[in-house]
Parts: sequence; C-alpha cells; structure tokens
Amino acid sequence: MDSGDLVLIGWAFMAVMMSVLWLVQRAKGDAGVVDVGWTAGLGILAVFYAVFAGGDPAQRLLVAVLVGIWSTRLALHVYLDRIRGKEEEGRYQALRAKWGAQAQLRLFIFFQVQGFGAAVMSLPFLVMARNDAGLGAWSWIAVAVWAVAVIGEATADRQLAAFRADPSTRGTVLERGLWRYSRHPNYFFEWLHWWTYVIAAIGAPGWWMTLISPAIISFFLLRVTGIPATERQALKSRGDAYREYQRTTSAFVPWFRRSARPNAGTGRPRGPKD
Repeated sequence: MDSGDLVLIGWAFMAVMMSVLWLVQRAKGDAGVVDVGWTAGLGILAVFYAVFAGGDPAQRLLVAVLVGIWSTRLALHVYLDRIRGKEEEGRYQALRAKWGAQAQLRLFIFFQVQGFGAAVMSLPFLVMARNDAGLGAWSWIAVAVWAVAVIGEATADRQLAAFRADPSTRGTVLERGLWRYSRHPNYFFEWLHWWTYVIAAIGAPGWWMTLISPAIISFFLLRVTGIPATERQALKSRGDAYREYQRTTSAFVPWFRRSARPNAGTGRPRGPKD
C-alpha cells in the first residue's frame, strides 16, 4: 500500500471518528470530546501506519510505541482533567454563544477540520514507518528527546491539576515546580515532543515532511489557541498578579526568572474565577 493510500485511509478514519464524536457532543453538550478524539486519533494512525507502511520492523515498532504512549497519556489526561464530571470549557461555550442557531453545523465543520488536521499532523509517523533503514544513533537521540518531553509535560499537567484542585489557591498564580521557570511548560514540552519524529526520521525519504507538525504546533501554541488565549483569560481572572508573573517568568522555554518587584505578590486579584 503506497503512502497516498495510507494517508487517505487515515483521513477517512478521522472523518468518521469525528462525526461520531460530534454526535456525542450533541447528546452530552460538551464539545471538549474533540480534543480527546484528536489526541487518541493520532495514536491510532501511528499504529495503523506501523502495521501497513512496510518499512523496517524496528522503525515501525518504535513509532507505534512512542506515539501510542504519548497519545494514551494525553488523551486520558484531557478526558479526566477537562471532561469527566465537569462542565464544558469556556472556549467552547463561547463558540456556541457566538454561533447561535448555526452552532451544531459549525461544530460539525470544526470537528471535521480537527480530523483533517490530525491526518496532516500524522505525516511524520508515516515517514518513520516507511523508513527502510534500521535504528541508528538518531533514533536513540529521538527517544531521549521524547522521554524528556513526555515526562516534562506529564509533570507540568500534574502540577497544574493539583494547583486547580486546591481551594486555597483560587485566584492565585501557579509559580511552583516547572511553572516557576515557564508560564506554559505543558505547551513547551508538547512542542518539544513533536521534534522527536523529526530527529528520528533524519535521512529517511521524505524527511522534510516531518517538519510540518512542529511548524503547525508552533503556530497554534504561540500565535493562536495556545499562549495568547490562555494569557488573556489569566489576565482577566488574576489581574496584576499575573502581570507580575508575565514580567518575571519566561513565556515558553523554561528559563531563569527575573527579580520580582518589591511588594509584588500573587494574592487574590479582582476578576472572575478561573
């Protein structure tokens, strides 16, 4: 089976999966299931490519294991942290209000765009799975980068979840652990994760295609739905405390903090709760 056929089948699978999830959100009233589907779908596509791509068996096993573990962890985290037992996220509530009577039609289109995006983002997995060369030095460097990225993101997610679950932290700013050195360590390590497949595929035919995913992730995290949207909400809910956090702490790449201003604290600011 050639690469084009595999990509088309993968896209078709994601289209069907997102249609089913759209029906789920219609019944449950929570569009956040799209995030679970997007993440889980990438893991499924990686395993699909590993089975049918026809490259070196070790390369195929490696991509299935790396993406499978990453996908399973992140999909479970998104479901448990944002969906199970919780109301729909504010960003999706805002979209429903904005779209009004056309909300369901536009959500269907939104879900399908997410499915197409997952098919595009899965191209690095296909490049790896079709690589005929055995594992080499770049493969093990990639594994090391993957381990740092997945462990780092999981740690940042746990720290944020614990902070949000503590009633005494309501309205304050998380400045402990990894969040002391980056305002968005979870985003940074997610971005780093995508470079795993660029490194692992060095020298493979079509290697350039692995650069597509880090480019897309960088654009959305840095310019669209990641840092800009998150920080707008944080400024509304935490005010001056978050402004001081912005001044002292790196936005993305973990780095040493700047000195805090005298009398600048992270106490409870005015504004709606997070």
